[in-house]
Amino acid sequence: MKEIVEVIAKSLVDEPESIVVDEKEAEGQTVLELHVAQGDMGKVIGKQGRIAKAIRTVVKAAATRENKKVTVEII
Repeated sequence: MKEIVEVIAKSLVDEPESIVVDEKEAEGQTVLELHVAQGDMGKVIGKQGRIAKAIRTVVKAAATRENKKVTVEII
């Protein structure tokens, strides 16, 4: 899952080297924290959060195939 988020985020931003994805376990689910440069925050979130929602949807679909619960947080 971590790699999926990283590849998608790097393709969206101007500073792909600043992308960091941390994986944490919390309450029986995996939390992926996506860290981006301040200037690229809008590109990752998108208008009205559409890109962020799309990223979460892709990760949720991949997690469902592996019977896992995964949440993506953009920091």
